[in-house]
Amino acid sequence: LCFAALLREANPSVRAAAGNRHSVFIDGEGRLSSCGNAPDHVPGLLGHGEGVTRLNTPTRLPSTLGGERAVSVSAGWAHSLALTAGGAVWSWGRGGFGRLGHGDGQNRLLPKKVEALVERRVVAVSAGRRHSLARAADGAVLTWGEGGLCCLGHGEDLSNQLLPKKIEMWATGQ
Repeated sequence: LCFAALLREANPSVRAAAGNRHSVFIDGEGRLSSCGNAPDHVPGLLGHGEGVTRLNTPTRLPSTLGGERAVSVSAGWAHSLALTAGGAVWSWGRGGFGRLGHGDGQNRLLPKKVEALVERRVVAVSAGRRHSLARAADGAVLTWGEGGLCCLGHGEDLSNQLLPKKIEMWATGQ
C-alpha cells in the first residue's frame, strides 16, 4: 500500500527500501518519506518524532538532513540509514546494540547525523537487524552495532560496536 501510494504521485525517480515494519522513500528532490507501523518497543522507527507510530501512506520526514539531498536509504529491522549526496550518513530508530552509530544505545526519533563518519566520504550504507555497514569512497568498510553474532567482521572481537569501526580486511590499499 505504501509503495503504491507513492508511485501514484508519478515520481519516476523515487528510491525505496523495505524494513520489517516500515518503508522509507527518497523522492526526486532527495527528500525522505516513510510509512509503516512501529510497535511500542521500536520508537522512532518512522523518523517523524515522538508519538508518530503509524503512517498509512508515505509522509515526508520533518528532518531536512542538514539541507543535503538523500541519495540512498536502507531500512533495517528497527532502524534506518540515509546517505546524502555529500557522503554523510544519518540514522534513526531503535538504538540498542549501538546500531545507530552515535556512541550509545539511545533511540533516535528523528534522523541524526553519524558524526563518527564526518571525516569520510561514504558511498553506500546498509541497515541490518541489529547492525549497520558503510562503505567509504577510499574502499574502507565500517560496521557498528551488535557484534555477538559475528556480523561485524572484526574477527575475534565480538563486542558490540557503538561507533563505526573499520574492517581491517578492507583497509585502504589492501
